[in-house]
Amino acid sequence: AQSNLRAAAGSAGIDPDRLVFAERTELSLHLARHRLADLFLDTFVCNAHTTASDALWAGVPVITLAGKQFAARVAASLLSAIGMSDLVTHSEDAYFALARRLSDEPENLSAIREKLVEGKHSAPLFDTARFVRHLEQAYVPVHAKTCLGQAPSDFYVVSPVEA
Repeated sequence: AQSNLRAAAGSAGIDPDRLVFAERTELSLHLARHRLADLFLDTFVCNAHTTASDALWAGVPVITLAGKQFAARVAASLLSAIGMSDLVTHSEDAYFALARRLSDEPENLSAIREKLVEGKHSAPLFDTARFVRHLEQAYVPVHAKTCLGQAPSDFYVVSPVEA
């Protein structure tokens, strides 16, 4: 994969030595090295999932192209949950235009990074306490119906999630 990526970079006029392949490491170091990136360019067809979440947690803006299937909409959901839907695009042209614009506007990119860092402890995406509270609330009717002898396949739990 590394040789193929280096060859593709070279074919595109990018010095292959600019590509950095990171070794596996502990989570804190993994997240710390994310902060070295200016911008996270999400993949098409199958979006980044945990990797995009890690980048956002580290304060790295993520640009994504929302697709039609679940795997192509994960990063859009993550960005929506952190209040940054403006980084979600819906065409390849819009995706590349946004990437170019942000790379040409370091002050705008810096403002996005600051918003990520400031909001990561209050945005729903990283509000673990809220997630746990909602999950526990969803379990209450499931438990009650199970105690009445109903199998999980006999019911669905639909509960609105508070903002």
